[in-house]
Amino acid sequence: MRFVVSLSVFCLLSLNASGIYGNDRPNIVLIMADDMGYECLGCNGGTSYRTPNLDQLAKTGMRFRHCYSQPLCTPSRVKIMTGIYNVRNYEVFGVLPKSQTTFAQLMKKSGYKTCVVGKWQLRGDPRKFGFDEYCLWQMNRRPERYPNPGLEINGKQVDFTRGEYGPDVVCNYACDFIEKNKQKPFLVYYPMILTHCPFCPTPDSKDWDPKNKGSKTYKGNAKYFGDMMLYADKLVGRIVKKIDQLGLRDNTLIIFTGDNGTDKPVVSEMDGRKVPGHKGKMTDGGTRVPMIASWSKTIKAGTVTDTLVDFSDFLPTICQATKTEIPASLKIDGQSFLPQLQGKTGKPRKWIYVWYSRNGGVRGKQWVRNQRYKLYATGKFYDVKNDVMEKTPLKLDSLSADQRQTHTMLKKAIDQFKNARPDAVAAVGQKIIDRKKKKNKNKKSGR
Repeated sequence: MRFVVSLSVFCLLSLNASGIYGNDRPNIVLIMADDMGYECLGCNGGTSYRTPNLDQLAKTGMRFRHCYSQPLCTPSRVKIMTGIYNVRNYEVFGVLPKSQTTFAQLMKKSGYKTCVVGKWQLRGDPRKFGFDEYCLWQMNRRPERYPNPGLEINGKQVDFTRGEYGPDVVCNYACDFIEKNKQKPFLVYYPMILTHCPFCPTPDSKDWDPKNKGSKTYKGNAKYFGDMMLYADKLVGRIVKKIDQLGLRDNTLIIFTGDNGTDKPVVSEMDGRKVPGHKGKMTDGGTRVPMIASWSKTIKAGTVTDTLVDFSDFLPTICQATKTEIPASLKIDGQSFLPQLQGKTGKPRKWIYVWYSRNGGVRGKQWVRNQRYKLYATGKFYDVKNDVMEKTPLKLDSLSADQRQTHTMLKKAIDQFKNARPDAVAAVGQKIIDRKKKKNKNKKSGR
C-alpha cells in the first residue's frame, strides 16, 4: 500500500512539473507599458524615438494596427485582467474589486506559476488575485519609482538607496522568475513602470545621478521622454533575451501593449504628422495603443493585421492558448484572438466598445468603433481615418450607403449597453463623486 501511495504522489508531482496538460502549453509573458501610445514605436511609423527591440519583436511576430485600451491606467488594468467591460465591473480609481477573477487566478488553478512585476496601483494583495510572486511599485504606498525606489516584494516593503533604478529592479525580478521556473509553465504579467511621468533621467541618460531622490515635480521634464522610451525598449529586449537564452522562445507567447495613450506634455511624430499625447481622452490619442505578439513557430514572422483587439480580449486569448478553463459562471466580454495569431480567420470582432469614467459612478462616456468609424453614445459619428482628432462629426443625413450601414451596426451595438451598469457597482464610485461635488460646492459658497 505504501508503494502505491508513493507512486501516486510521484506521478502527481511529475504531472505538475510539466503542467497538468503536458508540455504543449505555452508560457505567457504579457508586457504592458505605462502611457505609451501607438505613435511611439518605430515599427508603427513613429519617428521621434528609437525602439530597436520592439521593432525586432514585431519582425519576429505579429503587429496589430487596431488595439484599443481604456483612456487611463486603472480602467485598463481592471479590464485587461478580468476580460470584462468597465461598464460592468469598474468601481473606482485605484481599485480592483475583490469580487473579480483575473487571468492569473485561472492560470494558477490550471497549473501555472504566476508572477507580476512593475506597477500595481490596484490596492490589495496580488497573491489574492492569483499571483504566486510579485515585485511592485504603488501597492500600498507611493514612494519614488525611478531612482532609489520603494517597492513591495512578496509582502515586504523594500527601500533601495544605492542608486538602483526601479524599472531595472522589477525587470531583473521577472528574469529571475523565468529562470527559476523554466521547467514549468509560467505566466509573467509585467505592467511596466516606464514611461509614466515624472519624466526624468534614466541610467543611460547623460545627466543620470544615482544619488537622486526623484523629481521635485509631478510631471518632471518632458525632454526626458525619449530617454525613457529607449530604456523601456531596452527592458523588453532584456526579457526577450532571457527567454532566448533559456531556449523557451518556441513555447512562449510574448505580448506587448500599452495601457493608454501618451501623456499630454509629449508631442511625437508619426507618418509625417505631429501626434499630441491624449492620455485620459476618448480619442485615438488616448485609446489606440501599440500591440505586438511573438510566438516562434506559431505566429508567422513579420505579419501585420487590422484585426480589432479590445483589452477584454486578452484573458480569453491567454486562456485558450494555455488550455485554461474559463468557468461558465464567469461572464466575460472578451473574445479570443488566438485564431488570428495562428494564421486562421476565426471570428474577428466587428466592433469595440468602451465605457469610461475615471472615478466610476453612474455615468460614463461611451463609444463603439470599428477600424475606421466611431459612434459615441451622444450620437456623434466620426470618420476617424480622415478625422483622427475628431473635430468634425459626420452629418447623419448626408451619409453614404456604406456609412449608413456602418452607423446602423454601431448603433445596434452601443444600444445593448444602455442598462448594462449594475447599480451596486455604480454606487461605489458615485459616493466619492458626490462627496467631492459637495466639498467643491461648499468651497465656492465660502462655508
